[in-house]
Amino acid sequence: MTESKSMILGCAGKSLTRDEINFYRSECPWGFILFARNIGEAEQIRDLVAAMRDCVERPDAPVFIDQEGGRVQRLRPPLAPNYPAGGALGALWRNDHDAGNRAAWLMARLHAFDLLRYGITADCLPVLDVPIEGANDVIGARAYGKEPRAVIELGRAAAEGLMSGGVLPVMKHIPGHGRAFADTHFELPTVDASMSDLQRHDFAPFRELNHLPMAMTAHVVYSAIDPKNPATTSGKVIDEIIRGEIGFDGLLMSDDTSMKALSGDFPTKAAAILAAGCDLVLHCNGVFEEMVGIASRTTGLEGTSLQRAQRALTYIKNRDRADEAEIRAEFAAYFDAVA
Repeated sequence: MTESKSMILGCAGKSLTRDEINFYRSECPWGFILFARNIGEAEQIRDLVAAMRDCVERPDAPVFIDQEGGRVQRLRPPLAPNYPAGGALGALWRNDHDAGNRAAWLMARLHAFDLLRYGITADCLPVLDVPIEGANDVIGARAYGKEPRAVIELGRAAAEGLMSGGVLPVMKHIPGHGRAFADTHFELPTVDASMSDLQRHDFAPFRELNHLPMAMTAHVVYSAIDPKNPATTSGKVIDEIIRGEIGFDGLLMSDDTSMKALSGDFPTKAAAILAAGCDLVLHCNGVFEEMVGIASRTTGLEGTSLQRAQRALTYIKNRDRADEAEIRAEFAAYFDAVA
């Protein structure tokens, strides 16, 4: 078996091309990610996921997806019900904390049922960003609320629901995207909040949930920490804040390198991400030439990063014996998921 490289890659369509197969076989990404363009019908998804794993000769290679609910949900009916956004869970929580927390757990447990039937083993959830008034809507209703306590409680419940169902959670966007006044898909935002405000508001959910197995960085500049580099490529943010202040020692992946917030060509981005201390480089859009550029500067997964990757996979082995019909019925008492 070839050594895995420190990257998670997408693909262009609903099945792998010959070029993609040969590339994955030679470069051996640690994991893969699916987007809406990769989603057709049930058997096609299962075949695509199996083909990805076959290329790297690792049946446990994680396959990721963004399945939050609301507007960020790659699996749609009839493959999975439409689920409410995180903000709807937050609204329920504000009226009844126990009900909100239970609904968040139930929804995440249902995500696990939905994902595993297609072989998808990791969900980029929970969203632990705490928006402020006026921030860009790129987070918006995806957030559980505008107060850290709501985000902590609902994020914890969601992560536990996923893990109970055998799916790996990825908390995002560490150390916090909630103050960004620009959409990182298109430009790089700078946050000018003081360190004390960041510690109290933005970092709090990540610090409380620092035991979770994986996190995704924010393409955001925090001027109080590193005025030149976004968290994704800032050794100072990763070392002093994510690993230090927040205390996260799990597997750290970049946000998508194909987003416009990061500058430079793709080899430069990949090298900067790994040099800053991320364990994995994420590339999502499936553009072949870009993936080749990422791979050209991506190293083998080894040392502490390999240990974190191996440890993360242990979180998804023990599924509970929950009854799917009962979980769906209980969740429907809170929300009507549309089949």
